[in-house]
Amino acid sequence: MKKYNFNAGPSILPREVIEQTAQACLDFDNSGLSLMEISHRAKNFQPIVDEAVALFKELLNIPEGYSVLFLGGGASLEFCMIPYNFLEKKAAYLNTGVWATKAEKEAKLFGEVVEIASSKDRNFTYIPRDFVIPTDADYLHITTNNTIYGTELREDLDSPIPLIADMSSDILSRPVDVSKYTMIYGGAQKNLAMAGLTFVIVKEDALGKVSRPIPTMLDYRTHVKKGSMFNTPPVVPIYSALMNLRYIKAHGGVEAMAKLAQQRADIIYNEIDRNKLFVGTAEKDSRSLMNITFVLNEEYKDLQEEFLAFATSKGMVGVKGHRDVGGFRASCYNAMSIEGCEALVKCMQEFEAMH
Repeated sequence: MKKYNFNAGPSILPREVIEQTAQACLDFDNSGLSLMEISHRAKNFQPIVDEAVALFKELLNIPEGYSVLFLGGGASLEFCMIPYNFLEKKAAYLNTGVWATKAEKEAKLFGEVVEIASSKDRNFTYIPRDFVIPTDADYLHITTNNTIYGTELREDLDSPIPLIADMSSDILSRPVDVSKYTMIYGGAQKNLAMAGLTFVIVKEDALGKVSRPIPTMLDYRTHVKKGSMFNTPPVVPIYSALMNLRYIKAHGGVEAMAKLAQQRADIIYNEIDRNKLFVGTAEKDSRSLMNITFVLNEEYKDLQEEFLAFATSKGMVGVKGHRDVGGFRASCYNAMSIEGCEALVKCMQEFEAMH
């Protein structure tokens, strides 16, 4: 039975990326050594990092003056590195979910934090639109896609202050005007690579402005200067990221990924809106194209476990919703096929017919 991976993260990767990475773990570059055991200082590994950086810049059309970094620690470490490097007096945060809340919490350890808007009042089912960005803040932090709640901010804000965005789960799914951001970052395990890697796109001349001393490993300037090689980087995840970047370029770049994202989302959302059993949880003008969240209608809510078992029997993997929302979640990252989305819809239709 064919399986379709709707996991929210670590999540689906193109099959060819998995196979290429697996092969390199057996024999990297015909060296007779595994990618898992080579030195990160090896002459044949530096080109991997260089090409990954170059492709990242090419695919997102990153302007001059920005560095692309590959770090460890996950997006959660960035939650403290950001205020360490950018917060002098006050920071502004847009609160759209669990991860935005956690980022805001870390920033409060370093200075004053202003929450300019929040969708917590309706369990983060929408993206706030009417808010004022304080011009006296050092930066504005946003989370563009909220994997748990299925909401997404798909436009680039015009911010009068430096804009920093967590794009863990929608990076490379659409074109982005990087020039509007001081920094973009995220964990790679949703739409870029296997787990264990964090990507950072940072404007170099924005660094070094705070008065506090910064520990060496937490100072972005350290990693800019050393090209992500200050200490041993996550070698295998960087390689898998390169393979995925090559895949995205070969399949039309982020413009093509954006079209596919819309097609996948339309297939599933149309069925959610048609099917008598299900209802979407996110408000329609805030719906994510990456993480599609839905629940059973009130009169059918006792069928949740039965649907999960039925979906599993049909090859649907990872469709159980997060505990904060319940119900179901279909994560449709770049590697998810149209076929997979159609298979989920067929599964929903068959279950409807049964009930």
